Amino acid sequence: MLYKPVGGGYPHLNRMAPPSAHPYSVITTIRPALVGKLNERQVLRVLQTRGPLSRAEVARESGLSAPTVSKAVASLLKTGLLEEADAGETARGRPAPKLRLATASAQVLGIAIDGGHCEVVSAGLDGDLHTDLERVPTPATYPALLDALEAKARAVMAKPGVATLGLGLSLPGLVDYRKGCGVLSPNVPMTNGHRPADDLARRLGLACVLLQESHALCLAERHYGLAKGLDDFAALDVGTGVGLGVMSGGRLLTGHSGLAGEIGHITAVSDGGRPCGCGNRGCLETVASDSALAVRASEKLGRKVDVDEVIDLAKTGRVDLGPELREAVRYLAVGVAAVINLFNPSTLFIHTRLFEIDPGLFEAVVDQAGTRALPPSFADCRIVRAKGSKRQGAVAGIIQHLTNAVAADVA
Repeated sequence: MLYKPVGGGYPHLNRMAPPSAHPYSVITTIRPALVGKLNERQVLRVLQTRGPLSRAEVARESGLSAPTVSKAVASLLKTGLLEEADAGETARGRPAPKLRLATASAQVLGIAIDGGHCEVVSAGLDGDLHTDLERVPTPATYPALLDALEAKARAVMAKPGVATLGLGLSLPGLVDYRKGCGVLSPNVPMTNGHRPADDLARRLGLACVLLQESHALCLAERHYGLAKGLDDFAALDVGTGVGLGVMSGGRLLTGHSGLAGEIGHITAVSDGGRPCGCGNRGCLETVASDSALAVRASEKLGRKVDVDEVIDLAKTGRVDLGPELREAVRYLAVGVAAVINLFNPSTLFIHTRLFEIDPGLFEAVVDQAGTRALPPSFADCRIVRAKGSKRQGAVAGIIQHLTNAVAADVA
């Protein structure tokens, strides 16, 4: 008798078991239909990792027989997940068609919600982002947010001859994956208690998945960034707030209900400090985030400025933010050291626009973190600037979901 756990490496991107289901399902027979779906998933995995291949090459890479590959490919072509591309001519002059993840005939959407603005992008199933980026200022109410995102999504979906297969949505703050809703977002509070992925799915008629933004960054780095092949790493997201995503043993650490990783709300200033959107005071993100720097710069200038303007003013030397940057570096180093001590990652990716002001700020953070972290853990950790983005992570999330859904009954 064979036992198969319900769920995969990214539980919130897979089919969810019914609340009453036992955590293990009993498989007494192997149904041919399920075997076929598993073969299709294997073909997808090979093409995801190896790129465009002929049917014969897929058979060699996957270990499946040629007839099995042909049957799986026929099904995947029919569902729109794969397409054939002309790879030119061989030495004999015969055309050599290659199979690839759908890029010309199909697309997925990625949406990144943030405090200042939201972004909507599209990509092929290979994860490469298209150039049709749509931006919209973040509305003040939830209905207005849905209206704006729907309008931008429909604009991107209007490409002739291109099928839209799904949408991934990155959301800041606490996200309850069991309920698929935002719980507490200090920077986009209108999403609290709402299910934006479910609501957009109903409006657009698409499969939609919700990801906490730091988890989205982890997926972006692992699938399309600098973390390819890594099973143990962390991504520190320093933006409007400060968040953390941790990949351990190839699995995202999400916690009991998906709320793990909110490092931005540990107390960094014990004697009061600035008020935080979470209702507390002195949280790490009130002194070490992009938005915290914008607040300090606004006080210095006597007018409100956003992060984009702050970076421009600082880079061009029109305002001296030396003391403010030194404070941000000092507290960010505390956060970096805490991540290294707690999770012992092989690599720590730092995602922040602060380093755009002066590349030397990155080295300063690393140096100061080295004086605070446990020496063995720090010596065993590679610290690098992140390459991925939240919109790329949203795309990675929906592609992961679509791939898992091929064999959902045995995921």
